[in-house]
Amino acid sequence: MKRILLIYPPSPVMNREDRCQQPTKELLVIPPLPPSDLMYLAAVAEKAGLEARIRDYSSNRHCEEPTATKQSHFEADLEEFQPDYLVVNIAAPTLENDLQTVQTAKEICPNVVTIAKGAAFLTFAKDIMQNHSALDIGIVGEAEETLREIVEEQLLHRIKGIYFRDNLVIKAAGPRSFIEDLDSIPFPARHLVDNTLYRRPDNNKVQAVIKVSRGCPFHCFFCLATPVSGAKVRRRSVENIIAEIRECVEKYKIKNFLFWSDIFNLDREWTIELCNAIIKSRLKIIWSANTRADTADLELAKLMHKAGCRLVSIGVESGSSEMLEHMGKKITLNQIRETVKAFKKARIRIYNYFVIGLPWETEETAEETIKFAIKLNSDFISFYTAMPLPGTRFYDYACANGLFDGQTSFENAYFYPAVNTHHLTKERVFELHKSAIKRYYLRPRYILMMLTRIRSFAEIKNYFTAGFRILFTK
Repeated sequence: MKRILLIYPPSPVMNREDRCQQPTKELLVIPPLPPSDLMYLAAVAEKAGLEARIRDYSSNRHCEEPTATKQSHFEADLEEFQPDYLVVNIAAPTLENDLQTVQTAKEICPNVVTIAKGAAFLTFAKDIMQNHSALDIGIVGEAEETLREIVEEQLLHRIKGIYFRDNLVIKAAGPRSFIEDLDSIPFPARHLVDNTLYRRPDNNKVQAVIKVSRGCPFHCFFCLATPVSGAKVRRRSVENIIAEIRECVEKYKIKNFLFWSDIFNLDREWTIELCNAIIKSRLKIIWSANTRADTADLELAKLMHKAGCRLVSIGVESGSSEMLEHMGKKITLNQIRETVKAFKKARIRIYNYFVIGLPWETEETAEETIKFAIKLNSDFISFYTAMPLPGTRFYDYACANGLFDGQTSFENAYFYPAVNTHHLTKERVFELHKSAIKRYYLRPRYILMMLTRIRSFAEIKNYFTAGFRILFTK
């Protein structure tokens, strides 16, 4: 039996979902997420007859360790497991460090086939292959079917969606189509990870990620969702989702879920069908999901609450109509207000996302955003600094308009800005970012609101930790 090792590298801690490549050290309200992409790939490999292992060197178990210690864990795993295949998730903020793993793997296991996947391959596939001679295969796009064909040892020049080496020449067989039938993908191999490491930040309960759909038709200026998953929304069947939820509840005793999607409730009828199926199942789960500000109303919000939804995240992005127009959000400030109001009435907590520092940002538009966030008064917010990750329209714009400089780095993505705006320096954007967080979270009204909602010691601990970090943000 051949062996495959799938890893989140011994790099700084990241949210490594291709759409959201976020270093988590400086972010306040980000739950630790399991390596769902690796769990899907491991399930595919096991179905093909391989012995699979997953190692998340950025999990809670390792997050406080220095990189050198994480590296030693990785080397020990290579020595002991001796994999035939290594699959590495790479991210733009930690790209070079991530790819050191393939060199290490070749030194310890000379015959291992090294494979890397990640959104960076959308833009830099050939460069990455040229600069890292120990990397055998780079996967571009959705990886499940691609990996299956690789481990079935099909001829590489016939496998769509990869870059590979042929007598030192880098070749590609062309792009792979997106997977239309998501029900055909095996459930994630949760038996290969320590699920207890991945907990909700409020109640400290173990939380599983259920990926319910892929794709987004809106292609916002700064977002990787459409480049990574396509413009067509592909949904799993309600029956398939319920089956995975039931497996989590009955086999793994997990009853808290994040329903991961690019847009959860774009299809109202599908959302209603799923909510009704959850209610009918009597599984009594708690879940969260994301939503657009123009796809929900009070009736739907109440049904979601009845089905167990207790938190929604909304990509508000800006309190400036001008900025919303520039970024292609296709929503209005009034739609945002009405959606927030509906979820509050339905007793669902709200986590709003905002972004500061897109090319057209000014002092005035940033102030509009901060004031709008305060007026919405949601339970949680994140103010991100705009990040032109490779593959986004923002990246192309920044290249074309000379917004990058010699100091550009993705290392602190979403925390410290990578580029200036047309009107503000990176340093000023960072100051506005810090000010926004403090002005929002240190309001007496907000503090009182959250104190009245605390229901556990875990919440007290998490809120205290977050508050301390806000006070001392530099």
